[in-house]
Amino acid sequence: MGWKETAEPILTRMPSVRRPEGHVPFKRKLAWTAGVLVLYFFLTNVFLYGLGTGSGDLFGRFRSILAGGQGTILQLGIGPIVTGSIVLQLLGGADLLGLDTQNNPRDQVLYQGLQKLLVIVMCVLTGFPMVFAGNFLPADPQVAQQLGIGLLGVKWLMFLQVFAGGVLILFMDEIISKWGVGSGVGLFIIAGVSQSLIGGLVSVPALGAQQPGLIPTWISILLGNANTGPLLSPSGLQVLLFGQGQIIALFTTLLIFVIVVYAESVRVEIPLSNTRVKGARGRFPVKLIYASVLPMILVRALQANIQFLGRILRAQLGNGMPAWLGVYSSGQPVGGLFYYLAPIQTPGQWMWWLGQTSATPPQIMARVAVDLTFMVIGGAIFAIFWVETTDMGPEATAQQIHGSGMQIPGFRQNPQVIETVLERYIPQVTVIGGALVGVLAVFANMMGTVGDVSGTGLLLTVSITYKLYEEIAEEQLMEMHPMMRQMFGSD
Repeated sequence: MGWKETAEPILTRMPSVRRPEGHVPFKRKLAWTAGVLVLYFFLTNVFLYGLGTGSGDLFGRFRSILAGGQGTILQLGIGPIVTGSIVLQLLGGADLLGLDTQNNPRDQVLYQGLQKLLVIVMCVLTGFPMVFAGNFLPADPQVAQQLGIGLLGVKWLMFLQVFAGGVLILFMDEIISKWGVGSGVGLFIIAGVSQSLIGGLVSVPALGAQQPGLIPTWISILLGNANTGPLLSPSGLQVLLFGQGQIIALFTTLLIFVIVVYAESVRVEIPLSNTRVKGARGRFPVKLIYASVLPMILVRALQANIQFLGRILRAQLGNGMPAWLGVYSSGQPVGGLFYYLAPIQTPGQWMWWLGQTSATPPQIMARVAVDLTFMVIGGAIFAIFWVETTDMGPEATAQQIHGSGMQIPGFRQNPQVIETVLERYIPQVTVIGGALVGVLAVFANMMGTVGDVSGTGLLLTVSITYKLYEEIAEEQLMEMHPMMRQMFGSD
C-alpha cells in the first residue's frame, strides 16, 4: 500500500465547507464575505482567557502579513495556513506526493485533505511553543487561583483557545473561497494592513493610540506645537524625513501604490477566438506579476518562522545560546546568524547615521545583501511553485482555454498547440515577476511606510485589492449577462 491508500480514510474525512451546488448570486457572495470579515474583526478583539500581563509578540513586524491579533483568539493568524502551503508546495514541487490534481478527482480530494491536515499540525507546532516556551503568552496567576488548576492548567486552556482560533480561521478562509469574493487569506491581510495604515494616518493619542498619526503630527508641526527644533537644520530635516514627519514613508507608500497598479496593467495579451460563437473574440492576458504577490507571503512567512525559531531558542537557552547563532537585545537579534537572516524592516536598521543601530556598515551591507537575495530567489521559486500548484501553468491554462471553446486564431484547435504558445511567456514572466516583487518588498521595507505596515504588507494589500476589484467587476458582468457564464464555463 502506498501513502495515498494509507492516508485516504483520514484525508477524505477531513471536515470541509460544502461547495455551492450552482451559481451563487453576487449579492449573496458579498454578504458571506462581509459576514466573515465582521467575525474576523470581532475575534481579533477577543483576548485569550487566562492571559497575564507582559506578553510579547513573537511575530513582531511580521504581524501585518500574518494577520490575526496578538494575545487574541486569532493569535496564530494565517500563519498555519501559509506554513502548511509552503510544506505542501515544496513536496509537490519535488514530485514527492504523486498526486494528479488536474485530472484525478480522487487526488484533488486527497490534496485538499492533506492541506487541512498540515494546517492543523502547524496550529499545534506553532501554538504550543508560543504558550509554553518563554514568556510570550504568560498565564494569569489570579485566573489559576480562581479555577484551582495552577499556571500549567491555565496555559493548557490558552493553548486550546489558540488552537481553536487557528482552525476557525482555516474554515473562515474556506467559506470565502467557496461562497464569497476573493480569498480569505487575502481579505484578512487587507483588513489587518488597512487597519494599521488608517491608524498611521489619523490616530490620535488622546483616543488611546500609542503615537499620533501622520495627519495629526503635521497639524501639530504647522501649529508649532511639535518639538522638532529648527526645521531647516540637519536634525530638523531628519525628523521631517524619517521621524515624526514621515515624508519618506509617505512618499514610499504612494510610490508602491503607483508601481503595483502599473505592474498589474503591464501584460502580454494572446488573442483568442471562440469556436462556439462565430465572431466572438477575446484575449488571454499574461501579466508582468503573473503569479500575483501572494507567493511573497510564503517567502516572508518562511523568514518569520526562522525568526520565530530564533526567539524560541533564545527563550530556552538564555545566555547559553552560542554567539554565532544569535545575540539578542530587547528581544531582537543584533548579531549572529539570526541577525543576518532577519529582514530589514525600518530605515533605522540600515541608516547607521541616524544612530538607531549599533551595527557597522559592513554588517548592514551583508544583512541587506542576504535579505535581497532571499527575497529575489525565494520570490521567483515560490512564484513557480504557486503557478504550478494553482493550475496557472502552461499545460493547465491551455486545457482551461481549450475547454471553454477558445483557440488561438491561425492555429489548430488543440490544447498542445495552445500550451506551446503559452510556454513562450508564462515561465519567463513568472520568474521575472516574482523577482520584481521581491525587490519592491525589500525597497519598501528599507524606506519605511505609513503606519509601519511593512513593505510586503503594503504590496500585498495593493495587489490583492486590485485583483479583488477585477473579480468584483467580472462578477457584476456575469450577473448582467448570464449567458457569458455558460460561454466561459463559470458555473
